[in-house]
Order: sequence, then structure tokens, then C-alpha cells
Amino acid sequence: MYMGIMKNLQKVQKYFICFVWYSVLGWCYEVVLETLIYRWGFSNRGVLFGPYCPVYGFGALAFILSLGWLMNKKDKLWLNIIKPVIIFTGCMAIATAIELAASYILEYATGSWPWQTYESYKYNFQARIALSTSVRFGIGGTVFLYIVQPFF
Repeated sequence: MYMGIMKNLQKVQKYFICFVWYSVLGWCYEVVLETLIYRWGFSNRGVLFGPYCPVYGFGALAFILSLGWLMNKKDKLWLNIIKPVIIFTGCMAIATAIELAASYILEYATGSWPWQTYESYKYNFQARIALSTSVRFGIGGTVFLYIVQPFF
């Protein structure tokens, strides 16, 4: 029984470290995007004290916990062929749901959400989420699961 508890505790610790690590990487991504790509200048993109964007940590954990089993499955050839499409679609749906939920939670807690509204985007929902950003989330999540996560 003690070994089972220790194993579960180690799993929780691993997920917590992943959450913090990916929150910091998300903050770095946001800052690079904002300063180098869009050239808007620097602003602290986190909602906490320090370089953290917890929405990226939640997203990464959601990808790992919901799609990790599929990433590890390698026994069927047909599955390996369509797996990237399934992963992309899953990442797109998960990240979009997290962004929508986070916008509601942050608006309730702080009066606004810390990212831009998507009112100028052609396909959007309440200016909180948009199709083009959802596609980017899908691409980013797929890259994350295939390239970034295997290193950790």
C-alpha cells in the first residue's frame, strides 16, 4: 500500500513540475511573440507574479492526460497514419475549450481576460475564441506532443 501511495505522489509531483515548466515556457512564447514577431513591445503576459502563464500549463497537462495514451500507441499501422490528424483535432478542441473557460473565469474574477479579443476575426464566438487561433492551437499542441514533450 505504501508503494502505491508513493507512486501516486511521484506522479502528482511530476505533473506539478510539468505544469510549472510549461507555464513558464508559455510565458516565454507569449513574450517572444509579442516583442519579436508582432513588435508590440514587452508586457508581462502572465496573470500571476513572475513569468507564468498558467493557461499553457493547464493546456499542456490536458494534452498529456487526454492524448498521451494515443501518442504511446504504436501497434496498428492505420492508426499511425491518421494519428496526427486525431492529435491535431484533439489539441484544437482541448485548447479552445480551455481558452473559452479561462476567458469566462478571468472575466468573472478580474473583470477582463488578459489576451486580445477576437472581434476582428472572421469566425469567432463572443470575441473570446476564433477559428484561426484554434487552428494555431491545434498545430502548437501537435508540435508540443510530437517534439517538445518527448524531451521531458
